[in-house]
Amino acid sequence: MKDLPFTLSALHAAYETGLSPQDVVEEVFRRIEAVNDPGIFIHLIDKAETLGAAENLGVFDPKKPLWGVPFVIKDNIDVAGKPTTAGCPAYAYTPEHDAFVVAQLKAAGAILIGKTNLDQFATGLVGVRSPYQPPKNSVDPAIVPGGSSSGSAVSVGHGLVTFSLGTDTAGSGRVPAALNNIVGLKPTLGALSASGVVPACRTLDTISIFALTVEDAYAAYAVAAQYDDADAYARKVHLSPLGDTPPSFKIGIPDRKTITFLGDTEQEASFYETIDLLKTLGAVIEQVDFTPFYDVATMLYEGAWVAERHTVIEDLMRDQPEDVHPVTTAVVGKALGLTATDAFRGIYRLKELARKTRPVLDRLDMLCVPTIPTFYSVKDLEDDPITPNSNNGIYTNFVNLLDMCGLAIPVSPRTDGRPGNVTLLAKAEQDGMIANLGVKLEQAAAHELGATGWTLPDEAVPLTPLTNSDELALAVCGAHMSGMVLNHELTSRGARFLQTSTTSDAYRLYALAGGPPKRPGLVRGEPGSGGEIDVEIWAMPLTEVGSFLASIPAPLGLGSLVLSDGRTVQGFQCEAAGIRGADDITSLGTWRKYAVPSQGAA
Repeated sequence: MKDLPFTLSALHAAYETGLSPQDVVEEVFRRIEAVNDPGIFIHLIDKAETLGAAENLGVFDPKKPLWGVPFVIKDNIDVAGKPTTAGCPAYAYTPEHDAFVVAQLKAAGAILIGKTNLDQFATGLVGVRSPYQPPKNSVDPAIVPGGSSSGSAVSVGHGLVTFSLGTDTAGSGRVPAALNNIVGLKPTLGALSASGVVPACRTLDTISIFALTVEDAYAAYAVAAQYDDADAYARKVHLSPLGDTPPSFKIGIPDRKTITFLGDTEQEASFYETIDLLKTLGAVIEQVDFTPFYDVATMLYEGAWVAERHTVIEDLMRDQPEDVHPVTTAVVGKALGLTATDAFRGIYRLKELARKTRPVLDRLDMLCVPTIPTFYSVKDLEDDPITPNSNNGIYTNFVNLLDMCGLAIPVSPRTDGRPGNVTLLAKAEQDGMIANLGVKLEQAAAHELGATGWTLPDEAVPLTPLTNSDELALAVCGAHMSGMVLNHELTSRGARFLQTSTTSDAYRLYALAGGPPKRPGLVRGEPGSGGEIDVEIWAMPLTEVGSFLASIPAPLGLGSLVLSDGRTVQGFQCEAAGIRGADDITSLGTWRKYAVPSQGAA
């Protein structure tokens, strides 16, 4: 039992062979005692109460995706009957109801263990801005644990629980992940309800999820991402199961002029090694001028959004200033010098900068950045509590302001032994896409899970193509394929890649006259009259199919397409009359050899 990894797959496999959730709870508390870090928890739920919750689960029910899985939450998230402090004893209150997300997780069978320490009022990226004893980094106690979700990340890093909830406004769900060698999932804003969460910046906050693997983080996200009508900022998102990645995809990284590692050559080497690894997984890398992204980042703590933080603790700062952490006071106190005029100027400036970043995001599938530029020690923060914290946000502060999703992923350790970590970023509602690549990247980059000594299990995520009932499987054979010029017409509609395949041998492929862009025409004849042509199958939300159909020009259209394995899907086909003046390229077997000869049959 001591050696049982608390990953979701390992726990459920053990439950299937007779392990009880009470045994797991006992082991959780044994591990907590063995770690002996009183800074992790602000409120540890009584073991007898937790054992009771485990007993109430009854017999193992694999239909509940999180059955018997232990988790913890950041102490700015409500649990009925337990105090919420937000890292400030004077602010504490006892809610009557669980936060919406906590209720979803419990209903799926997860067992809550306790509430964890944080940078006070979720203001910080270092994890040492707490009136309670700060937790120690799980990998190396000399370096900061990362904030503001410090205790949540450290608990996962030690393998005390399977996953934990943090929150993320400026990077608090990603920076601690990098520092503790774990996964940090920062979802699309509004995907996880904020009901029952103490706000930091209400317009920018999201609950985040820490886990040892991408699969586990995404499993918790899939359970928690239910629409909450009571949350004015809630967003209905299209949830998709984990699957494969397309053969080609475009990733932007900061160019050599705008990337910074603050002199940390080990971090620089680790990042570019990971970029080389991404290339082997199908990534086409484009270097991007990151100046407008950095300009957005500076607005978070130097603009009107500081005043949004002030709305939460205005009364406390005025009436009980001695109860507010001095660094919190210094950061949030800037709001007192701002006016409503400043707020509107900030809104206008953000809109201008977002317009500058949009063309970059539109032509790429995602971005990849270092999660942190370098590492800071606890002593560094004692000497200077502001600068290291600001530097930790270089690659994180702009994300929520630009309404992006993100996933911090552990990769191979640096040559000095410190953990490697990069973050994948994409436009809103592309959480599944970056998670799919995250699964492959973590598998390709060998690393220990947190500080546990455990290694990644063999790839467990099923890569069989599955569509939900609200999706249409759609085969594309030309410029809509991954990495091609019209692929954005799929991804912008929330389509996700399923698999590569080939048509039956009844099809001939033509390069139609006209363009640009050059368009393929797939024409069906008798069996054996053509060749097996490469296609990619994508799942498109049914709500988006109508607008996509309307965008397809004659002589192309959608119809039933027979694949080489006998399955039938919807796919692009061409009217026979449309091939007049076209080039027959059936012998190539794929549009890629015609459109981009140097790529070959990618």
